[in-house]
Amino acid sequence: MISIEREKLLSEFEQKIGYSFRSRALLDRALTHRSFAHERIEQNCQHNEALEFLGDSVLGMVVSAWLLKRFPTLSEGKLSKMKAFLVSEPSLVELAEIIDLGTYILLNRGEEKTGGRRKGTLLADAYEALIGALFLDGGIQVAERFLLYELRDKVFSIDPNSMIGSDYKSVLQEQLQALGAPAPKYVVVETIGPDHRRTFRIELRVGGQTLACGEGRSIKIAQQEAAQAALATSHAFDKVKALLHPPPPTNGKAHPADSELMQGFTEEELDSAFAFVALADELALLPCHDEDAATFAQREDDGDAATAKAGDPDAPIVMVKDDLMG
Repeated sequence: MISIEREKLLSEFEQKIGYSFRSRALLDRALTHRSFAHERIEQNCQHNEALEFLGDSVLGMVVSAWLLKRFPTLSEGKLSKMKAFLVSEPSLVELAEIIDLGTYILLNRGEEKTGGRRKGTLLADAYEALIGALFLDGGIQVAERFLLYELRDKVFSIDPNSMIGSDYKSVLQEQLQALGAPAPKYVVVETIGPDHRRTFRIELRVGGQTLACGEGRSIKIAQQEAAQAALATSHAFDKVKALLHPPPPTNGKAHPADSELMQGFTEEELDSAFAFVALADELALLPCHDEDAATFAQREDDGDAATAKAGDPDAPIVMVKDDLMG
């Protein structure tokens, strides 16, 4: 017998996945961990391991058919690699986290105290059990529709030629390191949609420069989209090279990096300076309250007045080596 409180939670979860079960008990079983069921054997409480077994097979079949339809000329080896990535535990954990699956799983107190709702294996198993329950309740069409929606970002992000898969971030990181560039930063610039159907938009920045953008149903997917976009064009790397090796000015003046001010600094110190500039650029984009803005403006006025009293208000500020290194 499902309690009223549990019924409310299950109804809430159905709204998240976009499907109403004809058998609410089936959904409840899919979200019941064996630790919870083993403490209620006398109540004939059933856990989700059998549904997990079924869901694993349904998942493999749907993904295999989808990949074959999308890439009909690929070899079995490449198809197998892509399938392995899509049905892997990390992939399923990420999908489970998007729908906040851990919140709705029934656990015993021991699993609860040890962070069971965030355990990767537990989440992946429950996700497969959910697929099995969808198949039993609504048939293969319901299970397939659910998976096509859940997996679409991952499927369309796979590069079958290089088999980078979800590792665009690592590939980009390696290429930037080879150039001697600062580490990339992924900044969430916008969140769209309700809590259960959010879309995140990400800007990929290097040294304060925006190289590419990406979006997805999770921050991780959006980051991969941005990294993939950066790798797909030479324009992004042209920006990085321009940042690291600025062209000489046309007015005949020496570039600040070649001036006496920057002489004597090591490469590590110059990298720190680049990182500091990048951080300053990001902070400059952060919104501030009206009161904070007014206070800042007043401090600027006070500083200008103090400088005018001390001497030339246009005197340049010189950064010495000790100041740079803090």
